Formats: sequence, structure tokens, C-alpha cells
Amino acid sequence: MDGTRQEIVLDDDEDFLIIYNRVPKTASTSFTNIAYDLCAKNKYHVLHINTTKNNPVMSLQDQMRFVKNVSSWREMKPGFYHGHISFLDFTKFGVKKKPIYINVIRDPIERLVSYYYFLRFGDDYRPGLRRRKQGDKKTFDECVAAGGSDCAPEKLWLQIPFFCGHSSECWNVGSRWALEQAKYNLVNEYFLVGVTEELEDFIMLLEAALPRFFRGATELYRSGKKSHLRKTTEKKAPSKETTAKLQQSDIWKMENEFYEFALEQFQFVRAHAVREKDGELYVLAQNFFYEKIYPKSN
Repeated sequence: MDGTRQEIVLDDDEDFLIIYNRVPKTASTSFTNIAYDLCAKNKYHVLHINTTKNNPVMSLQDQMRFVKNVSSWREMKPGFYHGHISFLDFTKFGVKKKPIYINVIRDPIERLVSYYYFLRFGDDYRPGLRRRKQGDKKTFDECVAAGGSDCAPEKLWLQIPFFCGHSSECWNVGSRWALEQAKYNLVNEYFLVGVTEELEDFIMLLEAALPRFFRGATELYRSGKKSHLRKTTEKKAPSKETTAKLQQSDIWKMENEFYEFALEQFQFVRAHAVREKDGELYVLAQNFFYEKIYPKSN
């Protein structure tokens, strides 16, 4: 009006953002495709955050651009953003309303093995795409036995920095500070963190708590249309000797400590949200109410 732009005020139910800063090879594609399948029906937007060379650390100027973009882009609200980026604290940039963070993590050795074979053989999602290590037939066991760089314990250091964030210390391999910061963020900054091994329960809890986005997600997953969508080709389970060798490293011990911490937290949340009956899980109904409401209305 009169050449000035009118401010669009969104309802709380619409002024809503979810960020899924997905860790590679944790069933993130399977879960993200459920969000894509539901977005039209549940009326929200899904956007992929595509960083150059999948770099999980943004420059300071890109951090500012990203925070401003997603916070003020009203046409894309409610929005579900996903990408391989490390945790970003929106409050550092003066944003009043923070997004909801969710994530999924996986047993660290299983995740590394899956990624190792993915780089060599790809998967059944885009089978024709040539991968970076294509042609290398060396098994994961052979790589560990030879002391190869692609299977070194340092390659396990990924889930901790993804949760730790954009601080320098987060990416110092073996940093105890990074581990503690990752734990702090998981409990205080993330709405829910699931594990790959119990993905269906993670989806069920999201549908119960955030139906605006995830209504219908559990049934969609159970139907098999999107579950286990992406399988790494030619993957061979590591031998007991290989696993034992990796487990001797301090890096594995720290990543595994973080995984066990996340698993315990997820199981705690689940135990207070669902019950089992006849072998099936069901979500608890609302278990609180209000009383003694004063002053009395006329």
C-alpha cells in the first residue's frame, strides 16, 4: 500500500522450521524421501542445502546468509531443510526464533564401512553414477590390515563434529572438548536424535510430536516404499579382527561413547512416549490436564 511493503505475519503453526543436518551413511536418504513424499499432503516445503564438495563447515559469511535466508524466507515456511552441514547455533546471529534440529546417527564402525564401500561401488539409488573410488576392489578388511587412509580410525571422527558445530576445536580429531560439546548440543539444541538401527521408532515419535510435518510418516515407512531405500552395493561386513583393531583406538572409543550416549537418550525419550502391546508399539495419548483454574469465569 502506497508503495510500502506489507509485513506478512505467519501463524505459529506456519512460522516453523526444521533443520536435519544429516550425517552421511546413516539412512538419511531413506528418511529425507519420506519428508519429500509428505510435503504436498501436509503442506510444507522441503529444501536441500547443497554445499560445495559437501563441505560441512560454512564460511562465516555463508553462516550469516543461511541464517538470514531461512529465518526470513516466509514463502518457504513451514520448511524442512536438510543437508550435510554441521550444527549451527542461530542465537549467535541475533535470531529470536530458533529452528528445530533433528538428526539420526549410527554405530560408528558400521557407518564407516558403509561409506567405504559406497565410495567404491555406489548404491542402488543412483547405480549409474561413478563414485570417487570406483575401481578400487580392496575390501575394508584388507584396507585396515594395510593401514590404509580410507579406513583409518581418524575417518571415524564425523558424528561428533557434526553435532559439535562450527568451532575449530570440533574438528580436532580426538578432542574431548568436542565430544562434550556434541553431547551438550544433542540434549539442549536437538528436538530428537534417533539411531539408524531403530529408525521406525524415530519416525513414530516425530509423527506423534510433530504431526504438522510427519502425519502419515510411520505408515509410509512401514509400507516399504521408502524404507531401506538406499543400499550400498557390494558391502562386506568387517571381520572380528578388523573390528577389534579399530576398537583399540581412542577415536573409536570417543565416537562410540557419543553413539551410546545418543542411544540412551533416544531410548529414554521413547520409553516415556510409547507402550508395547501384542508385540506392537503404540504412542501414548495426552497424559496431562489442567485443573484449579482461577479466577473463575462467570
